Amino acid sequence: MHASTLDLIRAALTEDVGPGDVTSLYFIAENSSNKARIVAREPGIVAGMSIAETVFKEVDSGLGLWVHRPDGSTFVAGDTLIEIEGRTRSLLTAERTALNFLQRLSGVATLTARYVEAVKPYPVEVWDTRKTTPGWRLLEKEAVKAGGGVNHRMGLYDAVMVKDNHLAADGSLSSLQTAINRVRQDHPGMRIQLEAATLEQLADFLSLQGVNLILLDNMDLSQLKQAVALNAGRLWLEASGGITLDTIHDVAATGVNSISSGALTHSVRALDLALDLF
Repeated sequence: MHASTLDLIRAALTEDVGPGDVTSLYFIAENSSNKARIVAREPGIVAGMSIAETVFKEVDSGLGLWVHRPDGSTFVAGDTLIEIEGRTRSLLTAERTALNFLQRLSGVATLTARYVEAVKPYPVEVWDTRKTTPGWRLLEKEAVKAGGGVNHRMGLYDAVMVKDNHLAADGSLSSLQTAINRVRQDHPGMRIQLEAATLEQLADFLSLQGVNLILLDNMDLSQLKQAVALNAGRLWLEASGGITLDTIHDVAATGVNSISSGALTHSVRALDLALDLF
């Protein structure tokens, strides 16, 4: 587990538990033990199970854990995702933090799976974006993968993405080519992508050397089809901008290689999961 993820888990527990769980301390006997299970109240795809496990272990390393549905597994209402056994106080103290992680991340995986299903039968990848919850990026991008999606760049450091504001600052073809050449020299394996808002921009970008991908920003279906024809298989084409579950199938049919959607991570509903003692 990445160190930043463990820090996030500990911060979440500190936020919720503070100096102590006063309800459990006063209303649950110190020697009380129980079994508990996290149960699904609706269908979905699991993500964040290892995070939930870590939450319980951070609260009480003596708890026993039995995972029934690992990340990427499908479940239906009534399914048990994980069983936990040990001190009742520990189970109740860890309950909400574990559920917060598991519910949201499973929501990301479940929504991603719906997008992936919607593009069939076209060989199109569904990509996430950087529109993630601050501090949760690693977790949410892992959840996208659990749902069958593909991670775009992780941040500003691992790939080049020349967007509209970069182009507004200095978007001449000669300046772009010079900058691309410098990236290729300093970072030979780095992926370079340019954002095109028009077919004219796309045509210009296709004349450049060293570009890997073109993002087709907010183009309608007719423009996307023309872009695919103009590209003629030379570069990877990503469609992006306001794409929903209702429109993604038609976008996939245009022949683009990938479709990205910020909705996978920024517009997610947490799934209905609950912890029950038994």
